[in-house]
Amino acid sequence: MKYGYFDEKNKEYVITQPDTPTPWINYLGLEEYCAIVSNTGGGYSFNKDPRDKRILRYRYNNVPVDRPGRYIYIRDEATGEFWSCSWQPVIKPLSKYKYECRHGLGYTRISSAYENIESEVTYFVPEKGSLEIWTLGLKNLSKSPRSLTIFSYVEFCLWQAIADSNDFQYTLNIANCLNENGIIYHLTNYYPKAGLSSLAYFGVNCKTQGFDCDREKFIGPYRSESNPLAVERGASFNSRALGGNPIGSHSFRIELEPGKCGKDLIFVLGVGQTKQEGKKNIAKFSNPETAGKELDKIKTNWRAYLDSFCLMSPYKDLNTMINTWNAYQCRITFNWSRSASYYESGIGRGMGFRDSNQDCLGVLHCIPDKVKQRIKDLAGNQFKNGSAFHQYFPLTKKGDKSGYSDDHLWLILSTTSYIKETGDVDFLSEKTPFADGDTDTLYNHLTRAIDYSFKHIGQHNLPLMGYADWNDCLNNMGPGAESVWVGQFLCFACKEMAKLAEFINKKGDVLKFENLASTMADTINRAAWDGNWYIRAFNTKGRPVGSSKCREGKIYLNSQSWAVLAGIASRERLIRCMDMAAKNLDTKYGIMLLSPPYKTFDPHVGAIGTFAPGLKENGGIFCHANPWAVIAEVMLGRAEKALDYYKKIAPTTHNEIAEVHGTEPYVYSQFIAGRDSSEFGRAKNSWLTGSATWNFIAATWYILGIRPDYQGLRISPCISKEWDSFKVKRLFRGAVYNIEVTNPNKVSRGIKSIKVDGKEIKGDILPVFNRKSAHEVKVALG
Repeated sequence: MKYGYFDEKNKEYVITQPDTPTPWINYLGLEEYCAIVSNTGGGYSFNKDPRDKRILRYRYNNVPVDRPGRYIYIRDEATGEFWSCSWQPVIKPLSKYKYECRHGLGYTRISSAYENIESEVTYFVPEKGSLEIWTLGLKNLSKSPRSLTIFSYVEFCLWQAIADSNDFQYTLNIANCLNENGIIYHLTNYYPKAGLSSLAYFGVNCKTQGFDCDREKFIGPYRSESNPLAVERGASFNSRALGGNPIGSHSFRIELEPGKCGKDLIFVLGVGQTKQEGKKNIAKFSNPETAGKELDKIKTNWRAYLDSFCLMSPYKDLNTMINTWNAYQCRITFNWSRSASYYESGIGRGMGFRDSNQDCLGVLHCIPDKVKQRIKDLAGNQFKNGSAFHQYFPLTKKGDKSGYSDDHLWLILSTTSYIKETGDVDFLSEKTPFADGDTDTLYNHLTRAIDYSFKHIGQHNLPLMGYADWNDCLNNMGPGAESVWVGQFLCFACKEMAKLAEFINKKGDVLKFENLASTMADTINRAAWDGNWYIRAFNTKGRPVGSSKCREGKIYLNSQSWAVLAGIASRERLIRCMDMAAKNLDTKYGIMLLSPPYKTFDPHVGAIGTFAPGLKENGGIFCHANPWAVIAEVMLGRAEKALDYYKKIAPTTHNEIAEVHGTEPYVYSQFIAGRDSSEFGRAKNSWLTGSATWNFIAATWYILGIRPDYQGLRISPCISKEWDSFKVKRLFRGAVYNIEVTNPNKVSRGIKSIKVDGKEIKGDILPVFNRKSAHEVKVALG
C-alpha cells in the first residue's frame, strides 16, 4: 500500500494520506536550531543541544501517537465546528478531509481542505537565526462569506529535557510564560547560573484577540489537544503560566470573502537572550516578503549542496537516493549524530565518537571544512593512551562513557578519508588536545589509537572486547573477552595508516603498519577461522561466539564482510565466508546480522539476548551493516550480488509496501525486522543512523566506483552487466568532474580506457585540477 510518491522535480516526498504507519518526519535547520516536524504537524525543537536547550516538548511512545506539535486550529464561527490544518490533533474523517504533506529539503508544507476552507501551512528554519517560521495561507472555497477564528498552539519544554520528563515536583512549579503586546514569552529559567539560560518567543504578524500560556486552561480538564476547551468555546482564556505547563497560543479572527484568499499569516517561534531580540526577529521574519526570500534561500542552498554529486543511471531508485534523499539524510545525521529523533530522546546520547567519525564520510565532498572541525572535536575526546570517550555533548564538547574497543579506531577512517578528499596534509601536523590533558599532532593521535589496540589483546592475541565493540549488545562479556571483528577493523586501520604514511613520506611507519596488519591477519586466520566462516568473538571463558559449534548465533555478518574489507585472507576463503553469509543470513528484505537469533539472555554473550528474535542486533537486518556486505561483494567483483543487496534495503524500494515497511520510504532506518520476527520486513528507528553514510559510500565509492584517493579521484566501477552507461557530476577539491562511463562490452568491471578532456590517461586515477575548473571524463569499461 502506498501513502505517497516522490516528486523528483521539486525534490519532495509527497504524502497523500495522513494516517501513515508511523509518523513520517522531516528535519528543519542545519546549524544551531533544529525543528523536527511530522507529516501531521507533530514534533519538537531545540537549540544546539536537545538535552539542555529543548524548546518544545514531545511525549515519546505516547497514546495518542505523535503529540504535541505545531498546531493551527480553525474554528467556523457560524457553526462552532473546528479542525486542524495538519489533520492532527483534531483528526477529522478522511472521507471529508482533503490532505497533502510535502516534505522538502529543509521545509515541510501541509495542505488541507475541510468545510470549503483550504489551508496551507509551511514550516522551515531560516539559514541564519535560532528560530522557525510557519507561513499560513487560507482560502474560502465556498460561495458565502466565512468568519473564522484561528488558534495557534505549541507546548514549551522547561529547557532541561531530563528534568522536564521526570522531576515533576520541581519543574511543575517553575514555569513563567506570559503575553506582552501579542508576543508570548517563555521565560522559565531552569539553570539560572549554569550559562544555559535563554528565553523563547512566539509571535504572529497580525493583531491578536486572545492568548493562552497555561496548558490546563487552554485544553481544560480531562481533554486533549484533540478537543481543547478554548477552541471549542471559541475564545482564549488569556492565561499566564506561573508554574504548571507553559504553552504558546494566539487567537484571532479572519473574515474571508467567497473564493478569496486571506492575508499571509506568519508565525515566528525562536530563542534568544532578551525580549528585544525576540521582538526584532518577529518583526523581521514575519514580513511575507522576507519569509518568502528565506524559504527560497533554503531551496537554493540545498540544491547547491546536492550539486556536489549528481547521478544519471539506468536505475531510477538509485538516482533518487543518491541525488536527493540519501545525501540529505547524510547531512542531517552529520549534524545531530544520534542525539534527537522520534526514537532517541536527546537525553542520554550526544555526538557519538564512533558514529560521528563515520558520519563524516557521507558529507566530505560537500562540506569539508565542517568535517575538519568535527574531526578536531572528536580528537579532543580521545585520551592520551589512545582510547576515546564514547560520545560528547554539543554545548560543552565534553565526553561521556568509555571502554568500547572500536571507538578510537574510527578516527583513522574519518581523518584518512578527509585527507584523500581534500589533500590537506597540513592538518596532520596540527596540535590537538587530549581529553585528559596535553596535546599532540593529529597524526600522533592516530598512531596512539593503533598502539592502544595492540596493547590490549587477549589470550588469542586478538583485541580485547572491553565494554563492547560496534555491536553494542555484545557487551559485558567479561574482562578477557576478545573481538574478532575489532581485529579485522584493526587490520583495515593499519593498512590505511600505511597508505597515509607512504603519502606523507614516513617510510618507517609504512613498514610498521604493514607488519602490524599482517600479524593481526595471521592471528585471525589461525584463531578465528571456523571452517566456513569467521568467528565473531571469544567470551571471557575463551569460548567462541559466532561459531558452527554454537547453538544460537552461529554466524555473524560483520566478521565475514570485514574480512573482505580488511583483506585478511585469500580470495577463495573470502568468497567462501561471504557465500556462507548469503546462504544463512540473506532474506528478501536484506541480510540479517546473525543467525539463528538468541532465544534467551546469555550473560556470556551480552544484552543481545534481551531483544526478541529477529529484532535489533538479535537477528535483525541492520541497514548499517548491509552496505559493508555490498562493499565486500564489490571488492570481490560480484556486481550483481552487490546491487541485489543494495536494492533490498533502499528505502525507495519499499514505497509500494509502506504498510509492511512502516517507516519513511525516503530515508534509511537503523534496522528491519528479520525473518525470525513476527514483524518480518518492518523497519525501525529511522533517520539518525550510520545506515545513511554507509549506503551512500557503498553506492558512490564502490558500485559507481568514484572515490577519493591521495593522488586524485579513483575510477573503478562495479556495475550490472545490463547497464549501458551512467553519468556522474562530482565536485573534487574544488574542480568539477563530468564523468561518463560507457559499457559497450556488457561487463561488470574493468577499465578499457579513460580520457580526460579528450586525452587518454594511464591508470584509473583522475588528476587533481585547479579549483573552479570543469573537466570532461570519458570512461570505457571492457
